[in-house]
Amino acid sequence: MKSSFKTGLSFGLTSGVITTLGLMVGLHSGTHSRSVVIGGIVTIAVADAMSDALGIHIAEESRNNGNVSEIWESTIATFMAKFVIALTFVVPVLLLPLEVAMMVSVGWGLALLAGLSFLLARAQQIPAWKVIAEHVVIGVSVVAITHYVGDWIHSTLG
Repeated sequence: MKSSFKTGLSFGLTSGVITTLGLMVGLHSGTHSRSVVIGGIVTIAVADAMSDALGIHIAEESRNNGNVSEIWESTIATFMAKFVIALTFVVPVLLLPLEVAMMVSVGWGLALLAGLSFLLARAQQIPAWKVIAEHVVIGVSVVAITHYVGDWIHSTLG
C-alpha cells in the first residue's frame, strides 16, 4: 500500500473513531436525544472529514516533497476514511435503544482502534499489545472525559 494512502487511511480512521465517539458521548450525556446524537454524527462526518482532509493536505504540502499526486491521495483517503467511519456510528443509533447504541458504538470504535493498532504493530514488528493498549487507553480516556463534560454541561446549562 502506498505511503500516502496509508497516511490518509490511518489518520482518517483514528480521527473518525476518536472525534465521533467523543462527540456522541458528550451529546448523549448532555441531551439524551437520539436526533441530536445523529445530527452530531452526520455533522462530524462532513465538516470534520473536510477539515481533517485539508489539514493533511496542508501538512503534506509543507513537507515540500513536490509529489502532488501523493498529496491528493492522502487528502482523499483522509476524507473518505473519516467520512465512512463516522457514518458507521449512525447505524447502531438508528437501530437500537440509545443507551445500548452508545455502548455498541464505544465497543465498535475501540475495536476499530485495536484493529488498526494491531496492523500498525505488525508492520513495525513490535509487540501488538503495547500499541493496542496505548491507543485503546486514549480512546477510553476520550469517552470518559466527554461523558463527564456532557454531564457538566447538562447540569450547568440545563
